[in-house]
Amino acid sequence: MRVHQERIEIRTPGVGLTDITAAVAQVVGRSAITTGLCTVFVQHTSASLLIQENADPAVGRDLLRWLGDLAPESRPWEHTEEGPDDMPAHAKAAITRSSEQIPITEGRLALGTWQGIQLCEHRHREHRRSLIVHLMGI
Repeated sequence: MRVHQERIEIRTPGVGLTDITAAVAQVVGRSAITTGLCTVFVQHTSASLLIQENADPAVGRDLLRWLGDLAPESRPWEHTEEGPDDMPAHAKAAITRSSEQIPITEGRLALGTWQGIQLCEHRHREHRRSLIVHLMGI
């Protein structure tokens, strides 16, 4: 059993989805693991991860609107120290995921045809987000 781990940084432009599939696939390629499991973990509480369709950008826009409806800035949040988008960002991250697991098959991420790994930025301003990519396999 081999283990490989890398930390990657992704710059986000503000609220939106950033496709990180290629960046994660590069780590898998460097690992030389052909069969195993890839875990991607975001080290932040106001950003999250999704495996979602990456072909039609309307899917991402719809998901972001839906999350905005679930956790609007207009709600009377108690935690507002970092601005009106702070607590809604935490709420959105709480109902999405901080990590995703993807099988590695034949040295590649075993994602479906329309699937991609998306980093969800829930804050308005740009950020540098740190992620850990952890691989185990043979």
